[in-house]
Amino acid sequence: MAHLTVDIGGRPGHDCRGFCRYCYFRKVKEDDDPEPFGCRYCLPFSVGCEYCTGFVRERYEGFRDLRDVADDVLANLQLIDGDLERITISGGGDPSCYPEFADLIELLGSMEVPLHIGYTSGKGFDDPGIADLLIENGLTEISFTIFAANPELRRAWMGDPTPEGSLAVLGKLCGKIDAYAAAVIIPGVNDGEELERTCKWLEERGAKGLILMRFANRTDQGLILGNAPIVEGQRLHTVREFQEMVADLNSRYSLKISGTPMGDPTIGSPFAIINEPDLLDKLPRVRKKASLISGGIAARYVQDVLDACGNKSWVQSVKKEIACLITLDDLKELDCSKLEKVVIIPGRAFVHERRAEELLSADGIQRTVIRGPETLTADAETSMGMTRNQVLQMEMDGFADLIRLINQYGE
Repeated sequence: MAHLTVDIGGRPGHDCRGFCRYCYFRKVKEDDDPEPFGCRYCLPFSVGCEYCTGFVRERYEGFRDLRDVADDVLANLQLIDGDLERITISGGGDPSCYPEFADLIELLGSMEVPLHIGYTSGKGFDDPGIADLLIENGLTEISFTIFAANPELRRAWMGDPTPEGSLAVLGKLCGKIDAYAAAVIIPGVNDGEELERTCKWLEERGAKGLILMRFANRTDQGLILGNAPIVEGQRLHTVREFQEMVADLNSRYSLKISGTPMGDPTIGSPFAIINEPDLLDKLPRVRKKASLISGGIAARYVQDVLDACGNKSWVQSVKKEIACLITLDDLKELDCSKLEKVVIIPGRAFVHERRAEELLSADGIQRTVIRGPETLTADAETSMGMTRNQVLQMEMDGFADLIRLINQYGE
């Protein structure tokens, strides 16, 4: 079965009726020639590619013309082998703000294939009747940023000019399709009683799930584009506070509630495999030594899994909480004298291996840097639509690949 992704283009903050006050991309400087980070897509001897220079900053052009989108759909259909299972609408801008949104939906709906909107804030949905158009044309799943069921909070923090209309669309969709809501949680704004009201509102209307996102406001929390802080002086949840809040809400409401970066209480992820000794026994044994670099949240869990597999390797944590947002600056924190001659970095880290080798060999000992698997577990945005067995399989595959790398390149 094949999936088709329809890219409508668009730019954050420009093609979404303006930045939300908490948006990750707010305050990013419009630099014509930004410094590339380096990443897994760069050539071995060249630092920089489109992914780690432009894509990470979502530097797109504006919305694409519907005719161009349609031509791409037709061309991509010719390349699909087998039956088309799903069509996903995505882009740098917000689909609800696409000028030809109704025509796009009718065009894709004519293919009689289930439609999925990967993300929308709903800020472009002024007329509640758009929900009927979506349902009639085969929309089966949507990820909708609600922020709060309080329309005035949406107006103030999301810049939604018609919050009542946007919420009415979501409310209609909840009762008809798989509707997943999302909310960046700002302490003192949309947590506490406001969050309880939002959960109740979604539960009453039949939402499938709610993903809570801990607000990031510092570089160590993942703001790597030179735009921290996004909101001056804003109080933040600790990882533990956020994890406990997610678990408590999930235990009291019928819809599935999960959080990112921590966690999915229903499945037990991230790193659900830690509580599955039979599965840990099936992983390869660690036979060699290497140093592994991980983020502040995942490091302890990765170490626990490796320890259960006869570990001879040690995980070094940097201050950056999210492993896939590690940059070269984070590696400068490490004490080279504590590193093995082989160092494995997260697969999606924004680091070029050659630069990392130069930095981590600064003490005169030549070290080899290896890029690890892309994922070791599933965050809440991924696990929301997965079963526990699917998440465990993802973790089994990721850790098996990691241990094979240790055994292949370690000492």
